[in-house]
Amino acid sequence: MTTIPITPLSRSSPRGALARIGDALRRHRGPILALQWVIVAFYALLVVVPAFLPLPQSGSSIVSDLTLFAQFAFWGIWWPFVIASTMLLGRAWCGLFCPEGTLTEFASRHGLGKAIPHWMRWSGWPFVAFAITTVYGQLVSVYEYPKAVLLVLGGSTLAAVAVGFVYGKGKRVWCRHLCPVNGVFELLAKVAPLHFRVDEQAWKRYSARAPSVDCAPLVDLRHMKSASPCHACGRCSGHRGAIALAARSPNHEVLALAPRDAGASPALLLIFGVLGLALAAFQWTVSPWFVALKQSLAQWLVEHDWLALLDDRTPWWLLTNYPEASDVMTWLDGLCIAFYLAGFALLFGGATLAAMTGAARLAGGTRFDWKALAMGLVPIGGVGLFLGLSMLTLTQLRAEHLAIPYVGTLRATLLAAGLAWSAWLGTRIVFSGNAPRSARAAALALYAVPLVLAGCNWYYVLWRW
Repeated sequence: MTTIPITPLSRSSPRGALARIGDALRRHRGPILALQWVIVAFYALLVVVPAFLPLPQSGSSIVSDLTLFAQFAFWGIWWPFVIASTMLLGRAWCGLFCPEGTLTEFASRHGLGKAIPHWMRWSGWPFVAFAITTVYGQLVSVYEYPKAVLLVLGGSTLAAVAVGFVYGKGKRVWCRHLCPVNGVFELLAKVAPLHFRVDEQAWKRYSARAPSVDCAPLVDLRHMKSASPCHACGRCSGHRGAIALAARSPNHEVLALAPRDAGASPALLLIFGVLGLALAAFQWTVSPWFVALKQSLAQWLVEHDWLALLDDRTPWWLLTNYPEASDVMTWLDGLCIAFYLAGFALLFGGATLAAMTGAARLAGGTRFDWKALAMGLVPIGGVGLFLGLSMLTLTQLRAEHLAIPYVGTLRATLLAAGLAWSAWLGTRIVFSGNAPRSARAAALALYAVPLVLAGCNWYYVLWRW
């Protein structure tokens, strides 16, 4: 596959505007660190305090009730636009703003400094952590209730601090290996038009003594070709005259990905997690299929006098239980949610995996495999996450009697753009192979299967149900 050449960084040539921004991030670590601790304090306030306050009363608003304000800040603003920013700027959120990253690095600087154990380096943790967090968050209604927020987000933060205290020395071991959204951010950063570019030839030519870089996420800087592991903090900017913040085509990394560099774990996270499980999590609350499933099972249980699963005396930290808000789940509700999420993810992901595998066998040869081809689905995966999270934003704004004009048009445009972008990437990858044209056409038809499924699902979620 043809790769896009990287322009060498000359030590004698003037630094461009983007490179100077990267250099500024390196020079001004003090103000950045101060901002990070301000964010930590704000984050702690919004996570902890609402959990000990009464639930909002009827007529409360985001400007008069801290709980509603925190809910809007986390799920209406923070998460949707962190997803968008990662697709645009790379993992700048992780390196410059994330409170968990700040806390785990601080704990690591003052902790035990133990070596990272082998089990923690397993490449499957991002998928496992994302799946557990997503399913558990739905069971305890993390989008609606502050106790659930404290349990999920607060628990994740405590785990980040504990891991930082025990392992590494001033590093972000949690972020690199165990953070539930690390894998998602790694995928989305692949299409970011900004990245810290490394010129290996300039690195080799540099003859002066250069101090080592304090790279918190433990990136092998000299051989860094992907924006996925980089937290875009700027600490390495200008190192050995070889690293600089630069612009690139947002398609470059996906199109240049060789089979040997494509990992199975990121591809499976994209296929079964981002495209399967996440869509199911956004879908089940409006899905008539879920309602039909639950009603059928409830009727069968009643007919057979098996009423234990209909008991609603469940602990709030296991299943949603807020009688004062008339929101209580039974054991059957919890089982149906878990079954629906897992079943949808397996069906959608299984169909997508089969399509990618078949397409790669038809047209890939040595040029690409199913894992490299699957990376073409990153744009529609990222757009799907933004659409799903922005559903919460719009719901909260409607509760405040605020309406955003042309919402349907904006959603349709965004969905069409994501589908078209992924379709274009898939076409470029498939037709880079040397198989006969008929085989490549058949491979492209298979590649279109998850695009059609995603488009149809979002059509029903946003406009039909």
